[in-house]
Amino acid sequence: MNVRIGTAPDSWGVWFADDPKQIPWQCYLDEAARAGYTWTELGPYGYMPPDPVVLRTQFEQRGLKLSGSFVMANLESPTGWHEVERQLMETGEMIASLGGRYLVLIDDTYSDLFTGERRESPVLDDSAWKRLIETTHKVARIAQERFHLELVYHPHADTHVEFEHQIEKLLEETDPTLVSLCLDTGHHAYRGGDPVRFFRRHHKRIRYLHLKSVDFATQKKVEYGGIPFAIAVGMDLFCEPSIGVVDFSKFREALQESNYDGWATVEQDMYPAPFDKPLPIATRTRGYLQTIGIG
Repeated sequence: MNVRIGTAPDSWGVWFADDPKQIPWQCYLDEAARAGYTWTELGPYGYMPPDPVVLRTQFEQRGLKLSGSFVMANLESPTGWHEVERQLMETGEMIASLGGRYLVLIDDTYSDLFTGERRESPVLDDSAWKRLIETTHKVARIAQERFHLELVYHPHADTHVEFEHQIEKLLEETDPTLVSLCLDTGHHAYRGGDPVRFFRRHHKRIRYLHLKSVDFATQKKVEYGGIPFAIAVGMDLFCEPSIGVVDFSKFREALQESNYDGWATVEQDMYPAPFDKPLPIATRTRGYLQTIGIG
């Protein structure tokens, strides 16, 4: 197997393009490199400079390379294509210009990322689900044909593709030549799934990984209390891989069995995060993954 380990601004508490609660992008790049990572994602578009020449120089100075980045928008809205297309064109161009390979596609959350207040139903009707599938295919074709990027769909908590049965349905109804999967071990476990078993069953469709884990006690508190995603993250729901519910030794075995050859981004959701909190966690996580034979 060949696992290329990277990280992302999300592991430093970055959720938005501009927010005073977030660490400056230069500090993120400095600390990502200091923690031992070679690969990075961009984070939300606009967090890092939108000039690829400037950003390429900043990456090279720190020995960093780009794996990919994400588009997160309402994929099922009958009037939402303009926003999806705007993000796709901006982000796709940046990824391609910096030599990245993957566009991570995420449906927008049905709860507010600041307050956790529910904005819409967590379950789609048939027509809305059909639009989500059609939009996913449309984004994948543009990403492939215009930017030569591979689309990986990211199931995400508090979106319309979060539980295993919804992910299975997405895989069944999407074209495998256009749509692969980004398996996020933390989000998968948070919604009651077994990421090791799921990876073994669907490894041929899984081309990209997000690695994190979930604190068991906090998960149960969140589950029983009906606490929304944004609030749960602030309660440190997601924790270091070495201490959470995901069995990463078994996950490594699954990677070995499938001879996985691809990228794995450490992405421990934190928001907000004190500026001195992420670096020690990122450093310990990089060491832990190396110790157990992942990357």
